Amino acid sequence: MLQGLKWIGVILDKLIETIDLSYSYRSGEGEAVRALSRVNMAVYRGEILAITGRNGSGKSTLARHFNALLTPKEGRVLVDGLSTADKANTALIRRKVGMVFQNPDNQLVSSVVEEDVAFGPENLGLPREEIINRVDEALNTMKLETVRHENPHHLSSGQRQQIAIAGVLAMKPECIVLDEPTAHLDPRGRREVLQSALKLNREEGITVVLLTHFMNEVIYCDRMIVMDRGEVRAAGAPQEVFMQEELIREMGLDFPVATRIASALRSRGYPLPPSIMQAEELIEGICRLK
Repeated sequence: MLQGLKWIGVILDKLIETIDLSYSYRSGEGEAVRALSRVNMAVYRGEILAITGRNGSGKSTLARHFNALLTPKEGRVLVDGLSTADKANTALIRRKVGMVFQNPDNQLVSSVVEEDVAFGPENLGLPREEIINRVDEALNTMKLETVRHENPHHLSSGQRQQIAIAGVLAMKPECIVLDEPTAHLDPRGRREVLQSALKLNREEGITVVLLTHFMNEVIYCDRMIVMDRGEVRAAGAPQEVFMQEELIREMGLDFPVATRIASALRSRGYPLPPSIMQAEELIEGICRLK
């Protein structure tokens, strides 16, 4: 983890950068709707970044600019220095930044798991031996070896989401963007997908952007960005952002469970630190009160 990106003397390498990014789309009635307004932010190489905000905040629209699924109406988006507005860069940008969407069924293209994972590398025109190696690596990383010959549509929602991630992973991107990947999963499925995202970041060195509205997922990220009405309203280490209690409530967001409990205890006079996010920190803080 990057510990809030506060290391003195470390030069942070921007993998993705938006500069005064604005984007509008047409509603069903033909009216222009402003989805993003002069957004300036960055994704740093090697970090795991959470982007959160209520529905309609602009977080998904922002994420779709990271691999040129959308291109700016105003401003610029740079991926490893390449402008997404230049169509000549699109193929390379999409090899650098892979997307995994909320509904895994939209990304499953085969009735066999290993064939589905091979789909992306095959489209890259790689040699067969390289494709086989990449599929094996992706299945191993996602712990899907035992279901490689199964029909993905017969597996659980959590497993299907893991397969979608494996399919992107087999293309060896530098960054994976997960757009609400746990929204329709049960607690066990959410936990499995989150653990996979953390493993990709910590063990494989892949930059991860996690779009989520589950605050208990945000606490494991290096940084978080809060979106509202197409603008960035807060950014920083989760501990710092959650200390802005009034702003979080104004955005219609929740707090991690441990943070809520600590806040309730502080309101009753218990001197707990305001930076508590995890159960272990809460337990430690309560023990110190004794």
